[in-house]
Amino acid sequence: MEEKTRKGSRINQRQTGLIYERQAAEYLRNLGYEILDRNYRCRFGEIDIVAKDGRYVVFCEVKYRRDSRKGTPLEAVDPRKQHVIFRCARCYLYERRSGDVPCRFDVIGIEGEKVTHIKNAFIG
Repeated sequence: MEEKTRKGSRINQRQTGLIYERQAAEYLRNLGYEILDRNYRCRFGEIDIVAKDGRYVVFCEVKYRRDSRKGTPLEAVDPRKQHVIFRCARCYLYERRSGDVPCRFDVIGIEGEKVTHIKNAFIG
């Protein structure tokens, strides 16, 4: 029984994540970003949103928290997660032969109804 609950919980978390990633993509579109890719996967991990902001390719991590009991969404993008995103970004650029494109790493934190967008949240 516990196994099913754990598995079901994981599925619900993934579905919830997709909802807020969609919301974050719409938020970026409204700011004038062009969404290039969503849920890009490679052997190192996943990037939630890849977008174009002017001349920059933006690799964006989206984190949602219902409340701050488990910490803020932005705190969840720790150095280990940043390293994963950076390695995925290198794969993305290599696959598209875009090595000389200026890039940045943004984080969108959604806590309840509040959206916080941090540009240049970390350096790869």
